Amino acid sequence: GCEWDDETNEFKGYAQYSYNGEDFISFDLQTEQWIAAKQQAVRIKQKWDQDRADIAGRKFVLTQTCREWLKKYLSYGRSSLMRTERPSVSLLQKTPSSPVSCHATGFYPDRAALFWRKDGEELYEDVDLGEILPNHDGTFQMRVDLNLSSVPAEDWRRYDCVFQLSGVDEDIVTKLDKTRTNTEKPADSTFIIIIIAVAVLVVIIAAVVGFKVYRKRNVSAQRSSSSSASTDGSELSEELNPKP
Repeated sequence: GCEWDDETNEFKGYAQYSYNGEDFISFDLQTEQWIAAKQQAVRIKQKWDQDRADIAGRKFVLTQTCREWLKKYLSYGRSSLMRTERPSVSLLQKTPSSPVSCHATGFYPDRAALFWRKDGEELYEDVDLGEILPNHDGTFQMRVDLNLSSVPAEDWRRYDCVFQLSGVDEDIVTKLDKTRTNTEKPADSTFIIIIIAVAVLVVIIAAVVGFKVYRKRNVSAQRSSSSSASTDGSELSEELNPKP
């Protein structure tokens, strides 16, 4: 294998083998010799050190071929490896007595930090930080909970949630506000929902009343038509069969 530092341009090639999870034998590019890490590898070292053709080929692969391949693959994947995506951050609270959860989702890469602050100072007590989890689209999500059971409502404005992403200088800061949590709905939205519900109820009632009126009129018309037909039938019968 090989490693390359694109900032210092330092390159390092290596070849090493392990056995049962422990180092067994490795190749030293500087001395062009094998190094036995275990006594059992000494005989193998002596044999491989004598194969100068293999050593020359191995050195070329580790110093030239691997370097070219590594740079080529990095150029292919740079747009993906070096990309950054900022998340959407929201505040969630199941019940008024539950902790407030600051949830960030859709960020990339996974080198990120999420924490609560009070008056600009990071909090370490009454805080529960969750793990970074993957999303189905290759991005990530994480959350951090804050217990506010002993904090008066008027002091909520002193808290904020901060998200930091590696490679991005600007932090995402979300002020703690009851109206921004899912347990507190803005008054305007509640009023609109009530109006819509009342309007729908009125339409349903009107439809039911209209249907009943229509049905009642239809039944009356049928009865009137039936009565008229019966009268006409009686008159016709009397004309055809006059009484003596």
